[in-house]
Amino acid sequence: MISLGFLWCVGATMRIVGVTACLSGVAHTYMAAELLEKKAKKAGHSITVETQGALGSENTLTAGVIADAEAVVIVADINIEGYERFENARVLRSTISAFLKDPSHVLDALEKLRIAPPGTKISL
Repeated sequence: MISLGFLWCVGATMRIVGVTACLSGVAHTYMAAELLEKKAKKAGHSITVETQGALGSENTLTAGVIADAEAVVIVADINIEGYERFENARVLRSTISAFLKDPSHVLDALEKLRIAPPGTKISL
């Protein structure tokens, strides 16, 4: 990856962290996490996804992993726990239903987010 301040080469690999959560915290949380991982890896990105489901948080993102990430993707229908961890990060947020219907809109928006300054928040 070529880094020039806030700019990266479009199409280059990104380090992404994600959080998924739904109202009931059961199926959709995990479906969204699986699809997010699959689509990000297919696009050549590295990704770590935390799920906040009925069993609590799983695969909790560490401060180091968050600091190393170039983008945060939150796919949730509720407010996630620990949102303040991403205060200075580039954050892309989508509802679970919109993401499950068309995950490509999230990956397209990531290309725009990668050139945005830290602290940028985008909601789809």
